[in-house]
Amino acid sequence: MALSLHHNKKYRFPWSSGNQFNLLVDGPAFFSAMLNDIQQAEHYILFEMYLVMPGKVSQKFFDALCAAAQRKIRVYVLFDDFGTRTITDYQRQQLINAGINLTFYNPLKVSKKTLMLFRDHRKLMVVDGKVAYVGGAGLLDEFDLPNPANNWHETMVRIQGQNVLQWQDLFNDNWQQWSSETIELMTQHTPVGTQTGRVTMTQGPRFMEIKRSFIQHVRNAQQRVWMCTAYFAPSRKLRRELRRASLRGIDVRILIPGPITDNPMSRYLAQHYYTKLLRNGIRIFEYQPRFLHTKIVLCDNWVSTGSCNIDRWNLRWNLDANQEIIDDTFSAEIADMFNSDFNNSLEIQFNDWKKRSIISKIKTGFWVHTIRFADMLLTRFKIIRYWKQLNKRKSEKPS
Repeated sequence: MALSLHHNKKYRFPWSSGNQFNLLVDGPAFFSAMLNDIQQAEHYILFEMYLVMPGKVSQKFFDALCAAAQRKIRVYVLFDDFGTRTITDYQRQQLINAGINLTFYNPLKVSKKTLMLFRDHRKLMVVDGKVAYVGGAGLLDEFDLPNPANNWHETMVRIQGQNVLQWQDLFNDNWQQWSSETIELMTQHTPVGTQTGRVTMTQGPRFMEIKRSFIQHVRNAQQRVWMCTAYFAPSRKLRRELRRASLRGIDVRILIPGPITDNPMSRYLAQHYYTKLLRNGIRIFEYQPRFLHTKIVLCDNWVSTGSCNIDRWNLRWNLDANQEIIDDTFSAEIADMFNSDFNNSLEIQFNDWKKRSIISKIKTGFWVHTIRFADMLLTRFKIIRYWKQLNKRKSEKPS
């Protein structure tokens, strides 16, 4: 597939070569790599996270970040206030006592009403402007359990090269909105490797780069469109492009969680779309062994992976960001992982799906109408106006 790599004004960051991307599958692999790079830090660490819960995993990272700060590494931690609401007072104080710069995105306040709904869903770490990690994992024990067979299935990508500075810029912009502390960052581009990539983001209704990019690459696909997501509620435009791709002979497959999930409601919502997708030749796989938390889209040799699920909330309201990669070797590695996961999934057959129980149909219909009603309320309460207020630079800085 021929792709234009020149800078597009519809996207904040340009495509750049001189990168090295390494896929890390499941918690034991990516957590150990991240902790090792924290130990190797020489200047600063940028750490942005949505979901952090008390446990062994989060404590390992808190201890490592504090140890870095104690050896005079500048550490900047940006937590989403909702996603990290359960961390203990001891853990918060541990970071502060170590001299870590700790800031919370969109602090929860009753007076802010619907403004509280906007969350920072990104999962990002940058070390010294030289290495970055991005993916879908939070700091919780479910990604690294004593029995690995029960781990939530997830991936992170370790990034070296010029794209690291794009991630760094993204972090810095968000940080400056919520903190008065200025960050001194490395700005020199250091090519590492030969792979090509760019960062795309979703930042409310005004910046829907990830959705736009999904639609563009599905529309231009020549061989395959494989999607993996923990929560599946695609927009009307994306569903239309998926159906069109399948009807023109493209191998379109959707991989989503099976009965093991952290949110049964989201599974019923996903199943609402099965009938039309299956009728148009799209193959749907439900992953069986454990909870599938991975977020990856593969169109021919183009890959997009990061924090963004293929659901209306991530694609429209949350702060999310993905790493896009165009590389034959990396895409082949992703395809191998997909094939392994397909083999551990139940493929939904159209004829069987039409015969599902009336109880299943009622549950699906209930949750679909509930979500649609919630969307209507958000629009009615002029949520976009609240979003613009939220993004006034420095408007919510702590005093």
